[in-house]
Amino acid sequence: MPSLTPGPDGRPRCGWCGDYAPFFPYHDHEWGFPVDDDIRLFEKLCLESFQSGLSWRTILDKRENFRAAFDGFDFNRMATFSEADVDRLLQNAGIIRHRGKIEAVINNAARAQEIVRDFGSLARFLWSYEPPEEEIPVPQSLTTSPSSHALSKDLKKRGWKFVGPTTVFAFMQSMGLVNDHAEGCATRAEVDAARAAFKRP
Repeated sequence: MPSLTPGPDGRPRCGWCGDYAPFFPYHDHEWGFPVDDDIRLFEKLCLESFQSGLSWRTILDKRENFRAAFDGFDFNRMATFSEADVDRLLQNAGIIRHRGKIEAVINNAARAQEIVRDFGSLARFLWSYEPPEEEIPVPQSLTTSPSSHALSKDLKKRGWKFVGPTTVFAFMQSMGLVNDHAEGCATRAEVDAARAAFKRP
């Protein structure tokens, strides 16, 4: 079973929050709550791509820098980025200066535009891969799932990069496609309620 840790109010939270104080507000107000906004969904896919091989703490600490550097992750703007923009971003000490990842998210912006043209919204496409509840019987017991493998495969077929099944599963956890809060975590019931009230795109 996943561990629990007391939050600032004394109620139990997922154990991973205890590693770093700024994790608590992220955990309590973002992680696992369902999102249908295309820009936020695209941002999280980008940030999870940058996290590959790194810790989420590193990315969370730099999130505002990433937002400033990538025009708020507006994929319509990012799709117009040029090689000069790549060079500019490689000089930005406030983000992860990895050429492959920078070029990947710029590529993915154009691919996101294609999905919007084909499906009406990025949210509609991504939420079509919402896992059935029985796919993850024990919270935080998996790092991939059949649904994350399927979505990863589809994204790669459409030309996306740095979207492996582990990256995609972390995206699903954080954007509310699955409630992976630990049993006993005070936020788990709040996420359950938000998911029950959420209108799927």
